[in-house]
Amino acid sequence: MKGKVLKGTSLLLASVMLVGSLAACSSKEEEKKPADETGKTNTAENTTETPTTDKSPITYTMLAADPSPDWNQMQDEVGKKITEKTGVTLKMDFATDANKVALVAASGEYPDIISAKGSSNLFVDAGAVLDLTDLIDQYGPNLKKVYGDYWNRLKWSNDDQGVYVVPTYDGVGNTYFDAGGAFSLQHQAVEEAGYPQIKTVKDYEKVIADYVAKHPTTADGKKTLGLSLLADDWRIMISVTNPAFQATGASDDGEIYIDPKTYQATFHYRRPEEKEYFRWLNHMNDIGLIDPESFVQKEDQYKAKIAQGRVVGVIDQKWGFQSSIDSLKKEGKNAATYGFYSVQMDDKTVDHTFEPTGFMGGYGLMISKDAKNPERIIQMLDYLASEEGQVLINWGIEGKHYNVENGKRVIPQAVQDQKTNDASNFKKTTGIGLYNNYGPHYGDGVQDSTGNYFTTNFPEQIQKTYSEEDKKVLAAYGKTTWKDFYPSEKEFAAKPWGAAWNLPVPSDSDANIIYNKLTPIVRKRIPEIILSKPSEFDAKWDAFLAELDKNGVKKYEEEYTKYIQERVNLWSGR
Repeated sequence: MKGKVLKGTSLLLASVMLVGSLAACSSKEEEKKPADETGKTNTAENTTETPTTDKSPITYTMLAADPSPDWNQMQDEVGKKITEKTGVTLKMDFATDANKVALVAASGEYPDIISAKGSSNLFVDAGAVLDLTDLIDQYGPNLKKVYGDYWNRLKWSNDDQGVYVVPTYDGVGNTYFDAGGAFSLQHQAVEEAGYPQIKTVKDYEKVIADYVAKHPTTADGKKTLGLSLLADDWRIMISVTNPAFQATGASDDGEIYIDPKTYQATFHYRRPEEKEYFRWLNHMNDIGLIDPESFVQKEDQYKAKIAQGRVVGVIDQKWGFQSSIDSLKKEGKNAATYGFYSVQMDDKTVDHTFEPTGFMGGYGLMISKDAKNPERIIQMLDYLASEEGQVLINWGIEGKHYNVENGKRVIPQAVQDQKTNDASNFKKTTGIGLYNNYGPHYGDGVQDSTGNYFTTNFPEQIQKTYSEEDKKVLAAYGKTTWKDFYPSEKEFAAKPWGAAWNLPVPSDSDANIIYNKLTPIVRKRIPEIILSKPSEFDAKWDAFLAELDKNGVKKYEEEYTKYIQERVNLWSGR
């Protein structure tokens, strides 16, 4: 059947080039179907009936590009329930080595399930994975229900309309109700400053500078650090370079800026506005407010400093230092935890953090040609896509992790306290929130057939997760959530290309080859520019742009512009 046809040749749009995402992970507002004034977005009826499911025990191997420090071999409470309902156990192999995914793709020996993120093309090109179209038709009624009108966004390309990836990283119909990056400040610094306006980098800088001047060391004698950045491998994009477009009114399209009217692609560093952001970082370094170890420290060192309460300002996504926040809370240092603010270079630009992308598809799970009984994998994913499965992975087990009172799901206070104050351990033991990237799911703000939200991220529940210190700071500004500091998604139209950072690009294309030349230049020159003397900044910046030009950046932009138009055409059904 078609569901087992393999793809073995390189076709247009056969490679995904990871160009970084500020919210890859995070702050993106998803376009949802029309909602009433309460924000309700109903799914179709109840769980769709599936063909009879074989629940006999079976173990599948899986390669995941993203590490999961809380993975517990499905011995958590949710994991055990998934196995009970489907018979499936996952034996995970996490690609802790950056080259591991590519090595597996080239080996000819494949795990049963593959989550390769930006390297999915390697497996498609190698003929390693199945076209899942017919398998989903036969065994995935709930999958088809979840993806609904977005089915075109699962297709590989205009030329090859097979479905090789079941998207799992993006929630369908998602609405973000809270913010978690990129410009954060310790509550104690903001309180001591008298809750000032924090809208520009100068505002942000002043809070940091004033606090460091008054508190050069912490209570336990450690040096207070104004701003610590993380440039360890790909994390340089999240902490150092992506904030340049966020602070200058651009949308998150990874390493590319897309003109919303012409779809013209520009390597975002070539935007004149961003030069001024890096000039500001250069200035922050010059006056001693940037941690001098920012460009040499490893991620664990960076997180340790934050966990010690030493770092006043953090430019990062919350998921990047959540474990540090958890540590501070455990030690009762809530004043040293963080609030998240919308910060721009000046008052002339608008923060586009929550500009809608619509459902983006992209990253997710593939089934290899070597998998035995691939229909069992689809049936497992279909269970996760059902209403029962969605409630399980988001809320846990009724009577243990939540109760139903007057028709509404309610989290008991003791459970909520554990979830708030010991988030990592809570996820590891319960499994709640652990399986979102391993199965299809609805996003925040989508309601089930009972009128309850599928996820626990909705305004009333989010506020319950805030500490008293969080609430105190928010109240001082007249806000109820951190998102209230940002322009609403209602101020923007949805981007017809979604987000360029998960756009498929041919692995042998000029764009991909050139990008692989540009990336090391960026990762070498940007730190040099930030650490240079202010008097050298302009000359070094000009040399950086000249080096990009010499290595084909304009050709890269031309090629990428074509791919953006290809995606718009594919998604619009042209």
